[in-house]
Amino acid sequence: MGGFFGAVSKRDCVLDIFFGVDYHSHLGTKRGGMTIHDVKDGFQRQIHSIENTPFRTKFEKDLTQFHGCSGIGCISDSDPQPLMVRSHLGIYAITTVGAINNSDELIEKYFSDHGHQFMAMSSGNVNSTELVAALINQKDDLVSGILHAQDEIDGSLTLLILTSKGEIIAARDKVGRLPVLIGKNSEGYCVAFESFAYHKLGYEDDYELGPREIVRMTADKLEVLSPAEKEMKICAFLWTYYGYPNSRYEGKNVEVMRCKNGKIMARDEAEHAGIPDVDYVAGVPDSGVPHAMGYAHQSGIEYARPFVKYTPTWPRSFMPANQQVRNQVAKMKQIPVPELIDGKKLLLVDDSIVRGTQLGETVDFLYNAGAKEVHMRSACPPIMYGCKYLNFSRSNSDDELLARRVVNELEGEEGKQHLDEYADAHTERGQCMLKRICEMFGFDSLRYQSLEGVLESIGIDKDKVCTYCWSGKE
Repeated sequence: MGGFFGAVSKRDCVLDIFFGVDYHSHLGTKRGGMTIHDVKDGFQRQIHSIENTPFRTKFEKDLTQFHGCSGIGCISDSDPQPLMVRSHLGIYAITTVGAINNSDELIEKYFSDHGHQFMAMSSGNVNSTELVAALINQKDDLVSGILHAQDEIDGSLTLLILTSKGEIIAARDKVGRLPVLIGKNSEGYCVAFESFAYHKLGYEDDYELGPREIVRMTADKLEVLSPAEKEMKICAFLWTYYGYPNSRYEGKNVEVMRCKNGKIMARDEAEHAGIPDVDYVAGVPDSGVPHAMGYAHQSGIEYARPFVKYTPTWPRSFMPANQQVRNQVAKMKQIPVPELIDGKKLLLVDDSIVRGTQLGETVDFLYNAGAKEVHMRSACPPIMYGCKYLNFSRSNSDDELLARRVVNELEGEEGKQHLDEYADAHTERGQCMLKRICEMFGFDSLRYQSLEGVLESIGIDKDKVCTYCWSGKE
């Protein structure tokens, strides 16, 4: 996915931007970038690959070269950025987060004449941030350009712009799929996805952008350039998986939501299917842990950690990009606690089940370590559709998703007409899917959290939450 951090201050704020961006490292694994502006010396920029080395390690050596009172930085799971742009709107740096599903159509519509060209990346694709800048530059001012780009893009667009005056312009996606939060201290302002990033730097919560809202920050003031709109579809996966435990979005804390979600799972399972007789409830580290703690608390079953992750070198299981290497990394990270596995009946809770590859490794690992039974619980519904708004899943097609593979195996093309039934454990089709996945992985039982349960645990108006990956509804 990706994340960003920016700051504008009456003092040099390079370290604020460095640490603020680093605190967004859990949101992406491919590239990191920083652009700093100094009144006298102008822009300084650096971009590094962070696929094999953490952000802070790559950028520490650049800190002595950076200086200035404003800047932006990003963690990117896709394109190199921030980019420097020179146009009739002036010189500015830009970083974006989102997804563009119609890039070819946009290029054909607006840039097919011989006067336009884009730098191709190694994949042959156009850098999406460069395309966004080209759309912005079609208008006479940055605000009109941002709104134009958001209107034209099929997907989502949240961005930061650092101007040649050292100002920062922040824009939230037109339906607010991601959060944009403003912090303030006595010397200026900052902007981030994760509020804890600026809390650790001495900033206090000041403002949260609404959908499609655009603001400008200087060291002295925060100014609304374009007002918020009412429609919102914030990503539910921020709470389920992506968000850091102490983050808050729309006033709802991530850790609190996850614990509540686990309690709701156990409550509903006790009412309908009954909770299995197990020795321990355990969470799949790290995002599954609070969900499991809630499940254990509600069910009255002891919580335990039968295995832990070795994370000093590989903090996220989806690193690196190569699937075969990711699988091996996932296997190497799992360190068993034999006393809590051998001869025990375990109920595992994970934040989600996407492709199921690493889940299979985990179950095999537990059985090989002597587990008597392994029951699996997913803290969200079956993922039936690949995300087209934030690129949270690396799946190239829906058929790579575990739930869709099983549906296709059970019923072929006809199954696509009944995805809602397959996602509902109370239907015959839903039971068939659960049974088949149990057979594939050797689970003694499997349950998914319901969509209603997830929405209840988030606790905001369900019409304001994006659940596309589960329901297919925009």
